[in-house]
Amino acid sequence: MIPNACIQVHTSPVDRPSVPVWFAEVVIIVQHLAASGLLDVFAHEVRLVRGRFGSYEPIDFLALLIGYAISGERTLADFFERIEPFETEFMALFGRRCLPHRSSLSRFLADVDRPCLEAFRALFQHHAFTDGWTFESIGGLWDRQGHRCIVFDVDATRQAARQRALPCGPELPATRRRLDAVCAPGYKGRKRGEVVRTRTTALQMHTRQWIGTYSRKGNGDYRDELASAFQAITSYVKTFALTSEVALVRLDGQYGDAAVIAQIILAGVHLVTRGRGYQILEHPQIQGVLVHAPTANMTSRNTGEVVELFDGGWLQPGEDFPQVRVIVARHQAPAPEKSISVGKRINEWVYELFMTTLDVERFLVEDVLDLYHGRGAFEAVLADEDVENDPDRWCCYSECGQELWQIACQWIWNLRLVLGHAMQGQQMREIEWTSSKEPPAHIVVSERLSEEYGPWQQAKGGGWARGGFGADAFTLQENGMLQCPAGKSLWLSEVRQENAFSQRAVYVALQEDCLCCPLREQCLARKAKGNRARRVSAVRRLLPAPSCVEPTSGILAATQWVDVAGRMLRRTWMTHWRRQHVESVPLPDIPKNISPPQRSPRAVRSHHRWSWYDRLGRNAWWGPAVMRVTVAGVPAFLAVK
Repeated sequence: MIPNACIQVHTSPVDRPSVPVWFAEVVIIVQHLAASGLLDVFAHEVRLVRGRFGSYEPIDFLALLIGYAISGERTLADFFERIEPFETEFMALFGRRCLPHRSSLSRFLADVDRPCLEAFRALFQHHAFTDGWTFESIGGLWDRQGHRCIVFDVDATRQAARQRALPCGPELPATRRRLDAVCAPGYKGRKRGEVVRTRTTALQMHTRQWIGTYSRKGNGDYRDELASAFQAITSYVKTFALTSEVALVRLDGQYGDAAVIAQIILAGVHLVTRGRGYQILEHPQIQGVLVHAPTANMTSRNTGEVVELFDGGWLQPGEDFPQVRVIVARHQAPAPEKSISVGKRINEWVYELFMTTLDVERFLVEDVLDLYHGRGAFEAVLADEDVENDPDRWCCYSECGQELWQIACQWIWNLRLVLGHAMQGQQMREIEWTSSKEPPAHIVVSERLSEEYGPWQQAKGGGWARGGFGADAFTLQENGMLQCPAGKSLWLSEVRQENAFSQRAVYVALQEDCLCCPLREQCLARKAKGNRARRVSAVRRLLPAPSCVEPTSGILAATQWVDVAGRMLRRTWMTHWRRQHVESVPLPDIPKNISPPQRSPRAVRSHHRWSWYDRLGRNAWWGPAVMRVTVAGVPAFLAVK
C-alpha cells in the first residue's frame, strides 16, 4: 500500500493486465452479428481450401480482422499484444476456442483466393445494405420537379509503398520483392522507388455507407472497377425497391471521356462528371452558346472570382454514343507564368467541361455545378476513414488478402453507422440545397439544311518548326496554293475531316524546291536533315447555326437534401464504448481444458477426409462458459438481443 493522506492506494505484486478500451465495442458488435445470424453465415459460406495453418477455419481469422478493425491499433503486432491476456474471452465471443497465431493469420491472408474473397464480398453487399435501414431513412435528394435521387460517389485512391534500390548484375540473383504481388509501378507522386495500389470505392452520400471496394495493383483497371461499382449500386437501389434511374453517380475527370460516359449511361443510372475531352469546345453548338450571355454566374468559394456558366444542351460526345448534356464553365485566366491545375486555357479564359444526364427542368446549370462540387464531402469521408480504420495499411502481401482486409474495414464502418443511428435515435437532417428561383432564358438553335464552314486559318503550333518560319509566314494565293518566304509554291495535298466540326487542309512543297532553297535551315529548323520538304496545314471550323434567346416563365421549386449526421453517429458510438467499464472474471469450478469430441476410430484408421462441418468443429467452443464479461452502459435495445 502507498501512503496518502487523502485516499487509500493499494498495490499488488500480481500481474493483472487492463482490459483494452475497445473491448466493449467488440463485445457489442459481435453480439449484434451473432443475434442477426451473420456469424453462422460467415462460418458456413466463406470457405477456403488452404494449406497448413493448424485446425483453424476462415471464421477464426475473420474474427481477428474484425477485432483489428474495431481496435484501431497501429499494427497487427500491437493488436496481438493487447489481446493476448484476453484471448479466451475474445475468441469465445465468436464461438471459437483458440486464438490463431500471427503467423497463421499471415498464411491465411496469403492463401485467400478469388472465390473466398467474392463469397465474403457477396455477404457484405447482401447484409450491410439493408441492416437497420429503411426506404425513408436512407435519405435522398429531391430535385426541382420533386423527383428523388440517391447520390453515390465513385472514386479511386492510391496507396504508395516505398522500395529501396537494390544492386543488380549478372553475378547477383534476380531480385524478388514481397510487394510485387500486390503493387506495381503507377502514377502516385514525386518520390523515387514508389510502387502503388489502386482502390476504387463507392459511397452512398446520404447515409455515408460504403457500397463496395475494388482493388488492383498499379493504376488498376478503372473501367472494370467502375463496372463492378455500378453492379453494387444497382443492387443497393433494388434492395429498397427502387429503380436504377434513381441512382445519381458523381465522378471526377478520370471518367470524363466518351467511352466511359457511354458505359455509365448503359448501366441505367444518372451521372455528373467532369469532362476531359476539350475538343468539344470547338463544336458549333457550343460555339453558338458561348457567343451569348452566360446562362448563370457563380462565385467561387475558394477564390471569390466570378465563374460564368453556359448550358451547351444535349450533344453526342462521339459517333454511336448516347447524348449527354454539356455544361461549360469559364473564368478569367491567371497570369501566363502561372499554371492551371484544372481546365483548358484559351486566350484570356480558362474553360472547364461538365457532363450530366440530368434534365434542365430538374437541375439548372448552377445546380449541377453545386452538386458536383459537393464531392468535397466524399474527400472528408475518405479522410475520416484513414483516421478511424485506415484500410490502406498493409496487412498482407497478396491481392486477395489485402482486399479482404479492406472489405472487413468497410463492414465495421457500416455497422458503427447503423448501431450508432439506432442507439442515438437521430432524426433525418433536411437541408435546402438550392433555393427556388425563376428559370433562365432558353437559347433556341434553328435547324440548318447544309453545313457551312468558316474561312481557312493557318494552324497554330508546329512544334517541329520552332525557331524558323511559322505557318503565318506563308501567303495564300488566288490559285489556292501557298507561297513560301522564298517565293516557291506549296500545293494542296489533302483535305481531311478531323472530326464532326472541323476540316484540315495540308499543303506540301516540292522536294527539289526545298533541297536547293537558301532558307532551308531556317524554314525546317531541326528537321532540315535528309530530303524532307516543308508541310503547312490550315484549319476551318463548322459555323454555328443561327440561334435566338427565348424567354421562359414560372418558378422552379427548391431542391432538398436529406441525410444523417454520419460522422457524429460513428464517433459518438465509438466514444461511448471507450468510456465504459469492462470487467472479465473467470467463473469458479469450471474446467479450463475443453476439447471437441474425438472422431470415430474407424474414421481415424481409414484416413477419411474431413467434411466442412468436421473442420469447422475442430476449433469450436465446446462446453459451458468459463468467463464472465461485464460491460456497462449497454442500451436496452442491445441488451435484449
